Amino acid sequence: MDSDTADYDTLLDPEMRAFVAKVDALYDPATAFAPLGDQRAAYDRLCAAFDFPHPAGVVATDVTLGGRPCRRYVPWDAHPGVTVLYAHGGGHVVGSLASHDAICAELAALSGLRLVAVDYRLAPEHLHPAQIEDVLAALDALLAGGDSVVLAGDSAGGTLAALAAAARKGPRLAGQVLIYPALGAGMDTASMQLHANAPGLTRGDMKFYEGVRFARGVKGGADAWPLLAADFDGLPPTVLFPAECDPLADDAELYAARLRAAGVPAEVITGRGLVHGHLRARHMSSAAGAHFRTIAGALARLAKGGDSV
Repeated sequence: MDSDTADYDTLLDPEMRAFVAKVDALYDPATAFAPLGDQRAAYDRLCAAFDFPHPAGVVATDVTLGGRPCRRYVPWDAHPGVTVLYAHGGGHVVGSLASHDAICAELAALSGLRLVAVDYRLAPEHLHPAQIEDVLAALDALLAGGDSVVLAGDSAGGTLAALAAAARKGPRLAGQVLIYPALGAGMDTASMQLHANAPGLTRGDMKFYEGVRFARGVKGGADAWPLLAADFDGLPPTVLFPAECDPLADDAELYAARLRAAGVPAEVITGRGLVHGHLRARHMSSAAGAHFRTIAGALARLAKGGDSV
């Protein structure tokens, strides 16, 4: 299918098109190829433009876990014994505790769960596997503290959450929630072709981020891409939230199929008419807002229902 056949005027409703226009005004798509300092400054401005105050009753505290800066969000009605460990998106190149602060606070409030966001090191100053090492350090600290953990993340953070699940299989992992994740299906999937020039993320963006993440000449194997794992046995129950209008959409479907073949409960809930990065649209688009609440509900289900997805 030709990449030009995706008609976003038809696929996206007026609210989502308005979100895309606002993003493009704040973060020109060409920014992905600008110097990294400019990229990070532009991304910070973009995220700040969609920021919101924390929900009432959520207490946020900066902490250190496994030697990494983290931020813990505790809602007043936090369910005991379970913590969500959240890894932010940004292509392993941009993003921080600040960029996803409001998103994490709202997920904690809606799910009724304690949530810890981890501030992992970024490429290219710190090449793979620095990012997953940092997420695992924070995860190990949480597990050592006695909690069960639900792993979660968006985009590159979804990559890291899935890698962490594979590295720490066991009953203490209550589940994983992966939001428009990059899982390693490659550049030739149907969605990568159809949505090669989608709003929010393009095929060219993915090529750029992959080139920055790894040392020259390295593409990464199972230690970098969850879909390249030799087996999927023992992974925790998983809920995936791809966006329909996203070159990465097929990654989620392929990963879920591999999980199910290994006997792991896996559910795919596609955001129809949504684009990559739609977490920021949750207060601007009714569809994105509903999807955001479903994501929070999945976190709560996994935390409170064991293997139920």
